[in-house]
Amino acid sequence: MAAVLAAMYLLCHGLALSLLPGHAAVLSFLFLIGAPLLAAVACLWRGSRGQAASGWFAAALAMVLWAGGMALNMHQQVWLGSAAMAGASMLLYVLYGVPLVFVLAHARGGPRYVDLIDGALALMLGYLFFVHTFSFVTGSRVDAQGVDNLRLMFDLENAFIAVSALVRYVATAEAARRAFFRTLALFSGLYLLVAGYINHFSTDAGFGGRVDVVIDLPFLALAVAAMRVRSRGGDPWPVSPRLARMVDVGGSLILPLALLIVSALIVDGHPRLAVAGFVTAMLGFGVRSILMQVGLLERQEALDALARLDGLTGVANRRQFDQVLRSEWSRARRDGRGMALILADVDHFKGFNDRYGHQAGDRCLQEVALALAACAMRGADLVARYGGEEFAVVVPSPSREGVLEVAERMRATVERMRLPGLAPPAVVTVSLGVGLIDAVDRSEPDALLAAADAALYDAKRQGRNRVAERRVPGEEGRTTAPAGGP
Repeated sequence: MAAVLAAMYLLCHGLALSLLPGHAAVLSFLFLIGAPLLAAVACLWRGSRGQAASGWFAAALAMVLWAGGMALNMHQQVWLGSAAMAGASMLLYVLYGVPLVFVLAHARGGPRYVDLIDGALALMLGYLFFVHTFSFVTGSRVDAQGVDNLRLMFDLENAFIAVSALVRYVATAEAARRAFFRTLALFSGLYLLVAGYINHFSTDAGFGGRVDVVIDLPFLALAVAAMRVRSRGGDPWPVSPRLARMVDVGGSLILPLALLIVSALIVDGHPRLAVAGFVTAMLGFGVRSILMQVGLLERQEALDALARLDGLTGVANRRQFDQVLRSEWSRARRDGRGMALILADVDHFKGFNDRYGHQAGDRCLQEVALALAACAMRGADLVARYGGEEFAVVVPSPSREGVLEVAERMRATVERMRLPGLAPPAVVTVSLGVGLIDAVDRSEPDALLAAADAALYDAKRQGRNRVAERRVPGEEGRTTAPAGGP
């Protein structure tokens, strides 16, 4: 349906020029303003669907700017009777490319400060490009060389957008963004061909000729493509993840590099603006890179922290426990010190889960973890979820009395704990086994773990809700110390 309406639009444009030749210029201007506005409406509609919205909205803004340039052209030629292009009109034609370059250079999902920096670079690029191109058609007289240079600059801008859109299309895997870049590549390719033909082979024809119908083509193609929503995924061929990452990362160079090139082009005629362009490009890229690197480091630190934590309880996970246990064991061996390990197991946890449900069981484990962590007050002590309802506490360089005091404090704290919202109310208790070694020798930390596990078994066998201890085999004989509880 959209394609049929586009064809009717072209037909009406051609018929208006043929049937009303006396008003051909005015009518042609109206059609040339209407085509990009229709494309803008189609892009806004597509963006409102929430898929690659920023790209579609940028394309809509570009279409509005181009239509504004054509409207100023109409005002200049029809109402003022001047065939010269107004500076404001050329500015809008140049600025039309700014949102397109911005969306091509901008990586998806970036933080707000990246949007602001890229936006500032794109605006500066558009302004300097306007200064450079407008200088070709101003002054006491406009020579052929100036017009040729102007055509070349517009050709370069259009080719840059078309090639960049094609590269983005080829290197984008996400279906929604790939569809947007496919549409942008189609539009910019057609626009490159049409603008090249008009600028190089139809420069003598004023507005109101049949060739004006050709100018509608890229805008109507954009409108039709924007209205076409595929029911299935993207294109059939796969996209190399390495290529996609290279294009995403390399995109950050587009705006600063283009700004440096345009600044170099205007350095003779506008040295101060050129210096401003150089400084803006370098500062923009530098600040952007620094902030992105800081953000990357922060995300890496956050991921590292998450990789060391148990997702349910928030204490260290088994992986972190194993690493810390080996590290502290090696340090104690070098220093000739001892170590202790506490294993804590929630008593009758399966029955608790069966009675109150798994959500209450999860909340119970969270509260037990908080209680154990609150009792491990030394910075070197590590509380970890060992597995299921079992927790482990690494205690470097302890005294026997000190580690037993910590274990008893943990037992008593959990026993006093009350979980709200349970009917009938439940008392949660833990059994704790303490493994001890006075001086770490050449043995492995598994020996300490085995001692703590055996002590935990002793505490359970003796009635639960108590603390028991064992020494690593080879130390003095086992000492069992009931330390509270029934």
